[in-house]
Amino acid sequence: MLRHQTPAGATDCHMHIYGPATRYPVAPTNPSPVPFASDLAAYRAVKERLGLGRTVVVQPTAYGLDNACTMDAVAALGLEAARAVVAVTAETPMAELRRLHALGARGARAFMLKGGPVPWEGLPALAAHVAPLGWHVQLQFDGGEMEARAPLIASLPCDVVIDHIGRFHDPVPPSAPPMRALLRLLESGRVWVKASSPYGVSRSGPPDYADVSAIARAIIAAAPGRVVWGSNWPHPNAPEPKPDVEPLLDLLADWAPDDATRRAILADNAARLYDFGV
Repeated sequence: MLRHQTPAGATDCHMHIYGPATRYPVAPTNPSPVPFASDLAAYRAVKERLGLGRTVVVQPTAYGLDNACTMDAVAALGLEAARAVVAVTAETPMAELRRLHALGARGARAFMLKGGPVPWEGLPALAAHVAPLGWHVQLQFDGGEMEARAPLIASLPCDVVIDHIGRFHDPVPPSAPPMRALLRLLESGRVWVKASSPYGVSRSGPPDYADVSAIARAIIAAAPGRVVWGSNWPHPNAPEPKPDVEPLLDLLADWAPDDATRRAILADNAARLYDFGV
């Protein structure tokens, strides 16, 4: 059972939906096994268990640039309760971007690890392409590169959402130069961070993921209005047994001890970022 009740409008801002390969073909660029059983029915049970009102479906690397599974999930959940972050490129026709926007897309995923379709040098063109729609670019990369990548990130003509608490593959103390670079980006008012997947890079491990939790607390203390939460369900790259969703949500109480900050992270910030209405 959760330690704290989730507020009205609580939003899972990072999760993935999969479906049968006969309907949603896996891209040849897919880098990892596909959890086909992690479909919409399975996620609805997670959503109910956590008391979540809203969901942001993030396009998984499994499907490359084919956003059909993601957008079908948004349609099934309903626009009042769901949005999408999709995979597109600077060459995606504007008519297609507008179609996706009408169906609930509000961001373009830029996965800068194996399997991602947009390289770093293509990021400015992608950001310029989606900026007129008010979209953000969602970035996932090794946070150890933060100092080197920060000037490019700061120059982009749209908001930027950085995945997974910065995803420092070698977790660093909050005073380390890569963390200072991230905090400076947050000061710009155009960069956000997802409080998600602490297990992905933690060396100290569960239940509290102390090394990554220190990073999360520093980010939330510095910019509580620029942080959103995500479950990263179904934890596609985590080894078995997969993390349990309830302790992951409970961790937010350790990172943000006061109710007002948790409410902002779970509901208010997400409503602004994903255009749910406040």
